[in-house]
Amino acid sequence: MENLPENQRKGWKFWLAFWLLAAIFLFSWFVFLQIKYHKIENLKPIAEILPLKNQQKNELEVLADIYQKMGGYDSEKTFLVLFQNNLELRPGGGFIGSFGIMKIKNGKLSDLQVHDTGIFDSRVPNSETPPAPLADILGIKSWKMRDSNWSPDFATDAQEAERFYKLGQGQENFDGIISLNSNVLNSFLAIGGPVRIDGYPGEFNDQSGILSLEYQVEKGFEEQGIEKGARKDIMKDLAIVLEAKARNFSLVQQLELARKIEEHLVKKDIQLFFKDQDLQKDIENINWGGRVQKSDGDYLMVVDANLNSLKSDFCIKRKIDYNVDLSGDAPTAILNITYEHTCRAKDWMTTDYRDWLRVYAPAGSSLDEATGQNGDAQPAEELGKKVFGMKVFVPVGQTKTVTLKYKLPDLARNNPYKLLVQKQSGSGELPFSVSLRKTDKSEASAEETLTGDRNFSF
Repeated sequence: MENLPENQRKGWKFWLAFWLLAAIFLFSWFVFLQIKYHKIENLKPIAEILPLKNQQKNELEVLADIYQKMGGYDSEKTFLVLFQNNLELRPGGGFIGSFGIMKIKNGKLSDLQVHDTGIFDSRVPNSETPPAPLADILGIKSWKMRDSNWSPDFATDAQEAERFYKLGQGQENFDGIISLNSNVLNSFLAIGGPVRIDGYPGEFNDQSGILSLEYQVEKGFEEQGIEKGARKDIMKDLAIVLEAKARNFSLVQQLELARKIEEHLVKKDIQLFFKDQDLQKDIENINWGGRVQKSDGDYLMVVDANLNSLKSDFCIKRKIDYNVDLSGDAPTAILNITYEHTCRAKDWMTTDYRDWLRVYAPAGSSLDEATGQNGDAQPAEELGKKVFGMKVFVPVGQTKTVTLKYKLPDLARNNPYKLLVQKQSGSGELPFSVSLRKTDKSEASAEETLTGDRNFSF
């Protein structure tokens, strides 16, 4: 992102501003409009007698609290909304190209302002020292709001983003912070169907809408003879079309949208942080807060940061194989992370993948060996975990595997063996396998594609 020409950076952020509007509308449609008509404040007692699983009952009750405390009644609430583009993956979900300030009153949007983060960051003093990888790989001399989501823990990111907002002389006091990944717009297009816009070629659909829109604001406008200053007009036109579609959603479409929103919350495409401590506790209990969790057994989280790789995460496929041996003097782990760069050539959107990889393991773990990375692995401690950080470069069209061998703390021997795997926000579907050699030398294994966090027990 940093090495794009200025006109391309601006074009991308114009698109981010549009996407934020569309995503906010998607999120608010169920929570702030649809729910209002069905009196969600009455659902908490009803949830206790409905034939639902405990998780669904908890989600329904929390949703009722969210509605009330996000402005479902007379008091106005103000929220900072971070738009994260996970085609340029960052630890918290994706590069923050724009942000919104959203106000809710009586269950409706009372005001929404959208800001280009790059422009806003010019107001942030050049006094904050960036995390070392941002300085070393990107050459950034001062930390700003656009890079504030450096942690995989959303509560940490939310508070950092608000801190940078205040450093940039922002005047609003927020009741909460919300992050949204680009996948959410695809859901809207999948439910509402493809759209065409007068004056522009082709259509925008759930399979190619994001790429089509990005191409239009980066390249297509030139081919169509549209002046550079007018290339963002498509966003206004598309927003009008999408809003008209949403107002005519059938009940079936509204219910499908509600289901999709729940799915995005589970996948961390939408992450929530509220200043109301009771509500935040409830959100974290159903895992809608994007928190790095505590574990009383083994733990694993693989976190990537696209640094100076354009939008190459569109082309990156990941696979994780985790092997644990409890039969020796000390429990050990061998972790294989495979990156496949599926694109075959560099272009305006894709280049070699430059990644800062962090592996989060249980506190007390110690690294024995690392191979496949670029440069030395660097151990650290963060969020109550042991962290191994390193550069990983994957050229276009190639596949690379990074292997870490490390000792685990004795708690990994707990019977039964328990493993919590947390998936990074914005990283897509993740093929994962775990194999275990127990203390009695018997073996067990599991394999699945992760879409969210997962607990394993043997």
